[in-house]
Amino acid sequence: MLLRARTHAQQKSRSCEDCKTDYANQLQKTNELQRLHYSDLMPSIFQQLQDMEERRIACVQGVMKRTAVIHKQVIPLVVKCLDGIITAAEAINPREDSCLVIEKYKSGYDPPEDIPFEDLSNPRNGDVCNTISSHRNDTLTVRGTMTVGKNKKRGLLNIFSNTKNTVDEIKEDCSDLPPNQRKKKLQQKIDEIKAKIQQETAARDALMKMKGVYEQNNAMGDPAAVEGQLADNGIKLEKLQNELAKFQGYMAEAEGQGSALSLSRDNRRDYVLKNSLSRSASDSSVCNPMNYKISAPGTPQQTHGSSNSPESGIGTSQPSITDDGENFPDPEFENEYEYNDEFDAVLGTGKALYPFTGQSEGSIGVVEGEEFDIVELDQGDGWTRIRKRNFEEGFVPTSYIETYLYNNC
Repeated sequence: MLLRARTHAQQKSRSCEDCKTDYANQLQKTNELQRLHYSDLMPSIFQQLQDMEERRIACVQGVMKRTAVIHKQVIPLVVKCLDGIITAAEAINPREDSCLVIEKYKSGYDPPEDIPFEDLSNPRNGDVCNTISSHRNDTLTVRGTMTVGKNKKRGLLNIFSNTKNTVDEIKEDCSDLPPNQRKKKLQQKIDEIKAKIQQETAARDALMKMKGVYEQNNAMGDPAAVEGQLADNGIKLEKLQNELAKFQGYMAEAEGQGSALSLSRDNRRDYVLKNSLSRSASDSSVCNPMNYKISAPGTPQQTHGSSNSPESGIGTSQPSITDDGENFPDPEFENEYEYNDEFDAVLGTGKALYPFTGQSEGSIGVVEGEEFDIVELDQGDGWTRIRKRNFEEGFVPTSYIETYLYNNC
């Protein structure tokens, strides 16, 4: 028992010594790693972080400096631009600008004629004067409606087409412009042609002098070579002279149109005033609405139950009536109807390949398979003007429809 206890104690003592040795070794390693961490590893990491932060600060410093330098370089340019804006603003002349706008857009149309005297003491004369007044107001109403339609279309074309197509729409004689604008355009064209004639004339004089020099001294050149140039110059001059005569004729027509229109209005006003004062009440045949001739085909005839007031929204065209029962419709009104009939002529038929909502201004919606008339072809802007069966008109994309044009289109 004693031997066994001694052996057990010795084993315990050796195990304790081994544990102490192992503990000492591990403690030594731990201390070495701790010293390495605090003396080498951690300072190295902190140094790397410090270097990175210093580089970041240096980058921010460079950006701030460069930003300041750029602003310093740009500020003089901004100041110069602002000085230019101030100078331009000070140079604005409101009165001159308004005069330029007036000069550019004034039409030159004569003001409307005076309202004729209506003798309401005579019932018959009152009816005639009402008819004449109704004719005048209704003409303005229909004209205004047609003018609005034309202006809307023109604005739509200006949106979807380029400037070249818009310039090409202006007629050679500028008859689609107001009188004053037409005169201005024609005068500009005449001045341009005169300048070209002056240039060609100067060139012809120079060629004549050159030809004379060549004839005197053949060594300087061949006079026959100048003959061809003189012939070409003569053809150009003749063409320019014809152009000048043509535009001068347009100018004479434009200058005479205003006076003729004013004279026509004065004659019509005197005629209406004379009729309203000298009308006899016994002339009952004129009162019958069935004797009226309507200048616009398809316009309903006016009866006592109908109304041509602006509130009714209907404008009918009534011609002036003479003692002989003859009609004198407004020639300008007839021309305007003729213009719109020609402008809205049907060029063919079409069919919608795809549905189109037509939410934009000037466009019109169609459903797939719907058939309609073509009233205006695509002008290169991708839109075609159509007229539906209910006489509604508008623009649809050309790629959405299939067209069948008539042979004469």
